[in-house]
Amino acid sequence: MSELVLTLAAAQGRSTGTWHAVELHRSPSELDGACEVAVCGALARVDAEQVWDGADDDSCEACADLLC
Repeated sequence: MSELVLTLAAAQGRSTGTWHAVELHRSPSELDGACEVAVCGALARVDAEQVWDGADDDSCEACADLLC
């Protein structure tokens, strides 16, 4: 049986600066700087230097709730 690995990246929302979770379906090196759709449906730019943990004060509550 194969194991499913969920790869999440942190992405900053364009309008509010809130951090969102984005599920990556390709390697971070293939990201071209365009907005990606976050778990909550918001558009955000992935920052490969940031790790999504959902615990920060400026993290999206909807992304954190959907991933729990």
